[in-house]
Amino acid sequence: MPADKAVHVILVNYATQQLPKERAWLVRHPRWAFPFVPTSCPWHNAIEGFFAKLSRRRLKNGVFQSVVDLQAAINPFIKEHNQEPRPFAWRADPRDIIAAVRRGHQTLRSIPRKSPCFN
Repeated sequence: MPADKAVHVILVNYATQQLPKERAWLVRHPRWAFPFVPTSCPWHNAIEGFFAKLSRRRLKNGVFQSVVDLQAAINPFIKEHNQEPRPFAWRADPRDIIAAVRRGHQTLRSIPRKSPCFN
């Protein structure tokens, strides 16, 4: 990865970026950012399920010597998975989603703007 590119790591557990050690690390490594993703995101469960299945079926106990090796394990899984696609059925109440978004916004507003997670 080119040294001038920003690296964004999506974390579900917001509390991990608030610990002093992690905040200090982020200050020393300005190209890294850890955007806040609230645990109540309705799409999170679908994504988490997909990655859990990928991990169980293709990656668990695997040894990957390079990105190419990792891609060689992942790409066939995605191709097979997409042969019988099923839409994700949204069952969450829209009011619950809106309330979760509001809680997320409130939390974001409470973070000082000089926080490393906003760099």
